Amino acid sequence: MLQYTKACFCYTCNILCLLHIGSCILIQICHLYTLTIPPYPSMPHQGEILQDAIKNSGISITRIVDELGITRPTIYRKFKEETLDYGFVKRIGDIIGHDFSSEITQPQQSSLPFVSNNVTRFVSSGVTPKPDLLQPVDNDPVKQLLALQTKYIALLEAYNELLLKVYGPK
Repeated sequence: MLQYTKACFCYTCNILCLLHIGSCILIQICHLYTLTIPPYPSMPHQGEILQDAIKNSGISITRIVDELGITRPTIYRKFKEETLDYGFVKRIGDIIGHDFSSEITQPQQSSLPFVSNNVTRFVSSGVTPKPDLLQPVDNDPVKQLLALQTKYIALLEAYNELLLKVYGPK
């Protein structure tokens, strides 16, 4: 019965051999260096699954990166990652018309130990505190747009203050 496989490489002789360990006895000669290899090939990670799906879709990577608003090197880096953000994978699935739900599962972020459900507001002493923008909004689209515009302007002002604080005036 195969328990695991050893790959032995002798750097002196430049020989590589794969040996089955179990009922047989391994005798190492020369200057063999060993490493353990799992008996079954490893499953492709999420980046590889994503890359294969894109290749099989027939849609060019250029079109995908244009629709996502990212660069080609970014997507190639994503192909090398073992785990990917499910939102990113879902957006690519929408573009290429592929459902990844059976291949890549969406993690339950609330069960992760480093994710906190409690949101605390932190205001540094160097930054001017802004009025609370988390007020209830009506269902009127005009009021929603104005509330969003107010939040956006407050964010821009805070960003400008931060730029002035970090880089100073010109």
